[in-house]
Amino acid sequence: MQQMEREARRDQLFCSEGWQWWDWVAPDASSMERTIDDLAKAFPDMDYWLRKIPEVESNYLSVRYVNGTEAVIFGSLLYAVKNEREDTRRGNQMFFYVDRHHLVTLNLDDNTREIMKTGERVHILQQCTQANEGMFVLFRAILHYYHVGMDHFEMNLRDLERKMESRNARTLMDQILAARFELLYWSNLFIPYSELMAASKEAYLQEITENRFYQQLQYRVERMECLFQHYEKEIDTLISIDNAISGVRGNEIMKTLTIVTSVFTPATAAGAIWGMNFENLPLINKTWGVVLVIVLILLSMLGMYLWMMMKGWTGDLLKVKSAQSSAQGNRDKGKEEPR
Repeated sequence: MQQMEREARRDQLFCSEGWQWWDWVAPDASSMERTIDDLAKAFPDMDYWLRKIPEVESNYLSVRYVNGTEAVIFGSLLYAVKNEREDTRRGNQMFFYVDRHHLVTLNLDDNTREIMKTGERVHILQQCTQANEGMFVLFRAILHYYHVGMDHFEMNLRDLERKMESRNARTLMDQILAARFELLYWSNLFIPYSELMAASKEAYLQEITENRFYQQLQYRVERMECLFQHYEKEIDTLISIDNAISGVRGNEIMKTLTIVTSVFTPATAAGAIWGMNFENLPLINKTWGVVLVIVLILLSMLGMYLWMMMKGWTGDLLKVKSAQSSAQGNRDKGKEEPR
């Protein structure tokens, strides 16, 4: 993930009678080593987690029990900071540790830190009685980036659908696949949230299920899961439509080539016969022979076409363009008429 340029720092973002939130920043290897040593001295119970940090380069989550009873959750979270005013996204890896009285975050991004300092978030944090509730509030704020990413994804997907409706060009499949990879990117980043919800139940059992802050995070996670499922089905539908259109077009092309070949079969046969190097060919020495042969060829071609038309083999092919033009005209008319 992309590492943002920051200065080493340590802040006590929130402190109450029941719990404390310490946020530390270590942007490079040397400061990370010093930070781990300082954290180990300040929080001896975190030693196992701190020693795991240099080894972790992906999402990581673990539930442990201090003295066999008190649950702690620690790990790392990879996420993308998505700004509502920009199309760009910045990657970030945050490490976190939470027990009943302490929430420690390491390398939280600056944008989320500023969001957590706003009046709305401060009021919510003041209502938290334990550190794990503060963790739920923080993760719910980070999940907002996923919603912003899905909003941008939805706009691009709607534009793609309009293009497919108006003109299904060959390049649209590339755009559909790009949309699928975009959705896969956000879906992979979202996996740790599902794991976090399960780990919270493992750590706090029935105690957490009625917790307000846990439920708020759970409902937002469920919203995201519904979005991912919906967009995945929508992209699969677009791929199915593109495959169906390609199949229909391929059948139309083969049908057209078959009709053209059949219509020109008499001309091909006549050309093959009268093009032979023989002296005694019918009408070869007549001055009007060429005209008669051409007339016979044209009549044969016309007869072949009329026969196929009577069979109904050409009707749909000839009506495709007019039907599409009529459907497009109806859509345009519907857009112009007010309801």
